[in-house]
Order: sequence, then C-alpha cells, then structure tokens
Amino acid sequence: MKKIGWITGKKRLLRMAGLSLMGVLLLSGCGNTGKSAVAAASSTSASETSNEAGKGTKVSRPAENVDAQVAEASLSQPGEAISASLTWESRMELAYATQFAVDTYEDADGMQYEAVSVADGSRFLLIPEGGKVPEDLPDSIQVLKRPVKQIYLVATATMDMFRMLGALPDIRFSGTDASGWYIPEAKEAMENGSILYAGKYSEPDYERIVSEGCGLAIENTMILHSPEVKEKLESFGIPVIVDHSSYEAHPLGRTEWIRLYGVLTGKEKEAEAAFAKQEAALQRVTEEGSDAENAGGSVKTEQTAQAEKPSAAFFYITNQGSVNVRRSSDYIPKMIELAGGRYIFGHLGDDGKRSSTVNMQMEEFYAAAKESDYLIYNSTIDGEIHSISELLAKAPVLKDFKAVQAGNVWCTTKNLYQESMSVGAMLEDIHAIFSGSQEDGTYLYKLQS
Repeated sequence: MKKIGWITGKKRLLRMAGLSLMGVLLLSGCGNTGKSAVAAASSTSASETSNEAGKGTKVSRPAENVDAQVAEASLSQPGEAISASLTWESRMELAYATQFAVDTYEDADGMQYEAVSVADGSRFLLIPEGGKVPEDLPDSIQVLKRPVKQIYLVATATMDMFRMLGALPDIRFSGTDASGWYIPEAKEAMENGSILYAGKYSEPDYERIVSEGCGLAIENTMILHSPEVKEKLESFGIPVIVDHSSYEAHPLGRTEWIRLYGVLTGKEKEAEAAFAKQEAALQRVTEEGSDAENAGGSVKTEQTAQAEKPSAAFFYITNQGSVNVRRSSDYIPKMIELAGGRYIFGHLGDDGKRSSTVNMQMEEFYAAAKESDYLIYNSTIDGEIHSISELLAKAPVLKDFKAVQAGNVWCTTKNLYQESMSVGAMLEDIHAIFSGSQEDGTYLYKLQS
C-alpha cells in the first residue's frame, strides 16, 4: 500500500532520523556517529543526486540545467488514468494560468479526489477525509491529505494568496524571517509564534521541520538551483510543490494560482472569489481603455493607435550603476499594455532563458527611454525612493528625461512583490496615471519634485 507523504509525531521523527543517519554513515564512513541524525542531515553534501519526477531514476541536477528542466516539463493530460479504483471526472477550467492543472477523480463510493500536476512534471493526489490511497497509484504521484496542514512556505509571493484564503493557520513554517515580511498578518504570525522561521530555501532547518510534522513544502523556482535540498525534504516524507506562478505569461495567470492553493486547503470558494476580483479589475481597465480609444469616432490603424499610447519604462538602478529593466515577455510590460500603455523596451523579447530582467548600461537606457512619457521605479529590490532628487542622486543623467522634466516619475511600494494578489490594483494604478491622475495609488506613488 502506498504511504501518505506525511507522518506525524515521534514515529515520523524516529523513522526519518534513522534514514538520515544511515545515509550519513554511508557517506562519511561512520564519521558522524557522535552527532544526532537530524543535525547531521543538515550538513549532507550538496552533491547528492535528486529524484527525477516520474522516471524513478536518480539523475544529477546541476544549476546550469535549470532552464532545460523547465522546458522539458509537461502537465498531465485530461482523462489520464492514475488508478483502476479512480475514474476521471473533470479538469479545472483555467482562464489564464498554464503552469498547473487540477483534475477531479471519483472512487466507487462517490468520493472525490483532486489530482494536481505542475509544469515541472511533479504530480500530487489529494486524499479527502475518509478516503483511501489507491493501492496501484504510481510512485511518481505524491500523496497529500486534504486539507493540507503544517506547511513550510518558502515561495514568498504565495503568502498573500494564503492570506486572501484565510488559510494562514495552515502555514507552520516560513522561509523568510519576521523582519523580511511586508505583509502585516505574516509578520504578526511570526512574532507571536504561530508561524516559525525554518530557514531559507537553500538551508532549511530540517530538525524543526521534521520534528513538528511538516505536511508540505511550497518552494519557488530558486529550489531548482539547490536540488539536493528538495530531495532531502522528500527523503523525510515531505512532499514539495514548486510554485511556477512566476513563469505565467499573463499577469492574471500568476494570481490564478490562488485556485490551486484553494484546492490544497479546501477553500475553493474563497479562491474563486479572490480571483474574480482580479478579473473584475482587468475588465474595468480594458473597458475604460476601449472607450478612450473609440472616442472621436475616427478609425485608427493599429500602428497609429500603438504610437499614440503613453510610453513607460519600468526599472531600477543597480549598485554598479547599470539599469535593470524587464524583458518585454515579462508580466510587468504586459500589465503596462493592458493598462493602455506602451512598454518602451518592447524589443527586449524572450532570449530563450527564464530570466525576466536584463541589465543594460546607462547609455543604452538613456537612448531608449529618454523620451518615455512615464518612468516607474521598481523599489522591490533597491528600496523605496520618494523624490526626484533621490533618483537623480543615483543617476544624474536622468535629468534630461522627458518624464523627469514633466514630473511623471512614479515608484512602486516595497510590498508589491510580496502581495502577489496586487495585480488587479496595480493594473488600475497604472491605468490611472496613464489617464492623467496625480493621486497616489495602492502600489504606485508619485515622486516629489
């Protein structure tokens, strides 16, 4: 019988500690016999191999092959048979997301099971209360008991989704400490001890995670650079989901991942309501943009209409003095377009890699963005600035820019990245400034002259 990927209490700790000790002894020639097994596990060599999902063989996962891993990924097919005891019923209809899928299966008693697949090839089966794990379930499919509890949340951008779901109590561990959170509820939960810091993605506190019975680890794609960590967590019986929302092409594709987390936590209705608000914001923005384009009754060519849209650059100045901008394939340029604008670096397309940004020399930025109508400074990396003089202190040549001279320079709030459900409000903020608003928005504020 296939065992559920979570085991609680002393039995789990003893079992996993024993497995860890055996592995460490084999690797070190019994040199760690005087240490606790779990503590020794945290110092295991990073050269370990990881289990390739769905193939059952051990393969090396060097960091330089991360893009290839993602490119080779695939989702399960609708109607795919996973067990003789389960009948496929339906697939969740997604509006924008392409990096995950949720299928519903039913057993002979009419109980429903949700099967989740992620674009890295990983598979999970959610067992309902009173349900049984199918005897013939493939080993490549990890098993979770629904609703999932005791979560180790490393993918920072997903915390906002759990907040919107009212599912923060399901999170027990965080990969970010209290000082690193801009989400008040997350910060408060860590300060009062309901959520514990359990180490960053590359250095988890295995002893804490295992001893308290972690039910699931939710990682971001940085874990692909530390595959030995993912394998170690799985060796302790902890399933790992890698959040690929950052790979979604459409901004609302990112927010639609809340529907997956709604399935995991049994809060589908809350997820649908939260996502509907994002769709409503997009609809408002696009309808207003369409009305503005049709004003006057004249028919414009696509080229003319595009040229008349306000242009914007989204950037920040690095410590080395170069300029970091988004590729045109990234979700931020897409938001600028959806809000009725034109991204000034439309030529910076996808280079075949998964990098969403590119660094350029100031001379190149100057040539391309000098006549941009709007400048939007990205504070999520470099920190907030509040005046044009602060911006010019970083790069004096920006004084020549059209947007600087006109006072059309805006900055994002520092919580923009962590609040992943901000897409709808951010769309409305961008659309507002393109429409001439001088008022601060939810995630954008104007720099003082």
